[in-house]
Amino acid sequence: MKLALSLLCENPLRKTGLTSLFVELVGRSLEQYPNLEWVVYVAPEHDWAVEHERLTVVRDYAGSNRMKERLLADHFKVAPDAKKRGVECLVTVGFVPLVTAGLPVAMHMLSLQHLTKDNEVGFLRSLYRKWAASSGLAKADLIITNTEFAISQILEVNPEVKPKIMQSYEGLQHEFYVPEAEASEVAKLKEKFAIEPGYLYWCSNFYPYKQAEKFFNAYALLSDEEKATLPIVMVGGGGWGDGFERAMEHAETLGIDQHVTKLGWVDDEDLAMLYRQSKFFVLASREETFGRCVIESMACGRPCVVNDIPVMHEVTDGQALIVDFDKPDVAAKALRTLHTNEAKYAELAQGGIERAKAFDFDLLAQERVEAIQKLIG
Repeated sequence: MKLALSLLCENPLRKTGLTSLFVELVGRSLEQYPNLEWVVYVAPEHDWAVEHERLTVVRDYAGSNRMKERLLADHFKVAPDAKKRGVECLVTVGFVPLVTAGLPVAMHMLSLQHLTKDNEVGFLRSLYRKWAASSGLAKADLIITNTEFAISQILEVNPEVKPKIMQSYEGLQHEFYVPEAEASEVAKLKEKFAIEPGYLYWCSNFYPYKQAEKFFNAYALLSDEEKATLPIVMVGGGGWGDGFERAMEHAETLGIDQHVTKLGWVDDEDLAMLYRQSKFFVLASREETFGRCVIESMACGRPCVVNDIPVMHEVTDGQALIVDFDKPDVAAKALRTLHTNEAKYAELAQGGIERAKAFDFDLLAQERVEAIQKLIG
């Protein structure tokens, strides 16, 4: 079986969880299936981590840092090229090409932010995503998504696609995200980032739907003593538009900016350490189809305070504090609870470690490859 994957939709200059997902899918499936071959399309600048004798990496087309060229390649060039290489199925993220060259398409549908105007996706981006999602859902031979909640969102808009949609939870790098800290971590944390252990951790882009401002609203209600002993450390980039600038201006308006350390993008090798050396993790987002950062934190033994949205109930399965970040006083109480209640902290830390074991990349690779195998017979 020979499959092709287009990751041209990724910005090659900025690694995200999407790249990690497909690196693991391709790498692990090659180990699991001796007769499987992959052709992966990435931009010339993309740091693709997998090498294998049954893997061909094609760098002939632009990524989303050159959007017009990328759209031209994804919709008109990739499928014909894959067909010439003997590929039997094309795997995509969020679209089906205008030209499929007769190949069946397995489309991952993992981002549904365009469905909600308040997410401020932007006019042109929203217009394209609405068209790509609608067209792709109609034309795809197989639709893969990551939670039951995401399926419910898709079927609410396109109920007719139910026979060809499947749910497969995302995985976790269990060899990397572990609760046990290395002996040198605290010293490295201080030397590399000039921060002390025991902070409140944020790891995300500053998209409007991530609601950094509402997180700040809750934090601002903590006492001065609590803020002094629980500073905020934020990892992540700017997102769409001026999301980062707006969030930082809001922190300044609230008078909490002196408690916020902004690290920007960090090396992958530092992510697990930053989770482990935090006190706990916060995700105030109003829009997720999964929330990878939450299970990463749980696997590292760090509890989470997350927004009260359906997918967080599904993913955390009771092993996190779930609160309404539209109510700052309620969210602030949750932050205070994890900061001061040792029994609750220990309960959620251990429960999170156990819950995170349910998310496995080997299982993900098996589920998705076998679904594609069934599709192409």
